[in-house]
Amino acid sequence: MVRPEHPRGVPEGLQPAVAGMPEPVEQACLHNGAVQPQERGQPEVLLTTMEDTSKKTDKRINDILFGPLERPALQFLCCHMPAWVNPDMLTAIGVAGGFIVAVSYWLSNFDKNFLWLADFGLALDWFGDSLDGSLARYRKVERFRYGYFIDHTLDTFKQTIICIGLGVSPFVDFNYAMLTLVGYLQLGILTYVKTAVTGVFKISYGKIGPTEVRVIIIGVNAVFYFASNPMVHLSFINISLFNLIVLGLAIALFILFIVSTLTQAVSLNKQDRPKNNFA
Repeated sequence: MVRPEHPRGVPEGLQPAVAGMPEPVEQACLHNGAVQPQERGQPEVLLTTMEDTSKKTDKRINDILFGPLERPALQFLCCHMPAWVNPDMLTAIGVAGGFIVAVSYWLSNFDKNFLWLADFGLALDWFGDSLDGSLARYRKVERFRYGYFIDHTLDTFKQTIICIGLGVSPFVDFNYAMLTLVGYLQLGILTYVKTAVTGVFKISYGKIGPTEVRVIIIGVNAVFYFASNPMVHLSFINISLFNLIVLGLAIALFILFIVSTLTQAVSLNKQDRPKNNFA
């Protein structure tokens, strides 16, 4: 068994105690990437072994509809990106794009031509968000834990402010925008949990990924700009056309989350069968 090296500054008396343990006991002391203090009068010292025990990467799957177009475009951009541009700068550009979308939705209360600015923000978001990780992998300067943490926390932030901006626009009621946000965040949580459980980072569902979602939003913006917003009278609700479109998107996200969760649960149930301790 390969044992993790101890960090500098660990009291010498603790090193043999951990290294010489039987394997089950040692595994009990290694929990969540840290060596836990032992009970028999040992000092309560937390020995972090994150650098040695944490995984370095996940298998990445991005099987999206626009993949045949997006992948060559990202490769071209990586090849021609100036040396002074780094992945963190691209991440910041993506966040700026999210802010532009959110503010543009609010400004459309005064002039709906700001919807064109929202489309520009979505394009800027795609540029920064899709290229930051691609550039890091191209230049072989990946920082897996840092990149994974920063990228997905900021994605959640951008999704939140964009939906808030949509909710304060003249096109969609706030409640329907928040329903859409909940549906999208559920899929994000599902992605991160599946990654932790399976080691596979799959960001597309049924050929739909973040790039396709941005294209859908641009299409919805076109509907907002060119179409009227009449009331639709259904047997169970009276709702405006734009609210109905957004509600339909929210329902689709909820259904996709439920189906994907149940499918993954069935698969894991087959793979991870309980052991019979009485055999």
